[in-house]
Amino acid sequence: VMVWLRRTTHYLFIVVVAVNSTLLTINAGDYIFYTDWAWTSFVVFSISQSTMLVVGAIYYMLFTGVPGTATYYATIMTIYTWVAKGAWFALGYPYDFVVTPVWIPSAMLLDLTYWATRRNKHAAIIIGGTLVGLSLPIFNMINLLLVRDPLEMAFKYPRPTLPPYMTPIEPQVGKFYNSPVALGSGAAAVLSVPIAALGAKLNTWTYRWMA
Repeated sequence: VMVWLRRTTHYLFIVVVAVNSTLLTINAGDYIFYTDWAWTSFVVFSISQSTMLVVGAIYYMLFTGVPGTATYYATIMTIYTWVAKGAWFALGYPYDFVVTPVWIPSAMLLDLTYWATRRNKHAAIIIGGTLVGLSLPIFNMINLLLVRDPLEMAFKYPRPTLPPYMTPIEPQVGKFYNSPVALGSGAAAVLSVPIAALGAKLNTWTYRWMA
């Protein structure tokens, strides 16, 4: 019974984190990204997505002890978000209304770190966490540049749940930061390491709680 309970706790945590990742994406990753929030939003988005990815991916990877599990976890997040995109599409919005982040390559780097260091947990936290934080904003900027005219999307398909203060206005590109990718990567790389450590520690806490 205890083995069953312990496994259930682990898998429940995995599902909760993946679902939260999806909700976070919908809130941070749709057209607001490109309008009045512009580059400021990109930095916030980079930090939120990097930390959300790394905490679940490293937890799941250390739980199984198998390199490749982080990529599997990122794939789950990606599938969940594509399903959520379908819900928006059913409401009459275009299918690229919510931009799905590119999590999988960053998770692959985490897996490669774990594999290359012969399953060293501390290397996965420090090196893997840093690589996730550095790479995710770069992959996502490439991803976002491929989306068709986001400003047109913002005005053509206003989100019904938007409060008045978030009504899209002309973008203020470069108003706050000269390089949102560099700032996002730097901040995410620093913050992803302690969050990765938290994900690793959650394994220990879960086992102690279930013992």
